[in-house]
Amino acid sequence: MTTAKKTTAGRQGFKTGEAVVYPAHGVGRITAIEEQEIAGYKLELFVVSFEKDKMVLRVPTAKANSVGMRKLAEPELVKKALDVLTGRARIKRTMWSRRAQEYEAKINSGDLISVTEVVRDLYRSEAQPEQSYSERQLYEAALDRVVREISSVNKITETEALKLIEQSLAKSPRRAKADAETEAEADGDDDVQEEAA
Repeated sequence: MTTAKKTTAGRQGFKTGEAVVYPAHGVGRITAIEEQEIAGYKLELFVVSFEKDKMVLRVPTAKANSVGMRKLAEPELVKKALDVLTGRARIKRTMWSRRAQEYEAKINSGDLISVTEVVRDLYRSEAQPEQSYSERQLYEAALDRVVREISSVNKITETEALKLIEQSLAKSPRRAKADAETEAEADGDDDVQEEAA
């Protein structure tokens, strides 16, 4: 009886078949819980599979919380994350290398809201200037994490999750203003062409 209690406590509520978030890799699925002997010690491990990345990770059950492994976000938190995307981008006026480190830390924190903030801050609409390669890489890494978690929580495809994210980004005050200015410029171009004809 004590071993059953100990095992459950050691597994911290995680079970086989459950989708989880591992900070450095995003959403994965616990495919098994196995025991291995390492240096003479028996160690219980979660086997976490990341299908999209074709990767398998073994996490000691006792260390799952300390490494930041967590259950998927609640639907309420997903809604809050989508609301974060509608907010104004907060870009610090520091050197890009420092900001890039901060973004990287947020992405690897595994916290849905922090990762969503990176998506919001680095998003560029068609009307905005191009991103640098490193900005684009960080944006895509953050977007991928958010898409996977939202699709898992809402039980929708990744494409549908991406559409939800893009709709939220389009509601942002800066985006709406930029898009309106672009349309006004396009309308102004038509007037110039008509006058020239």
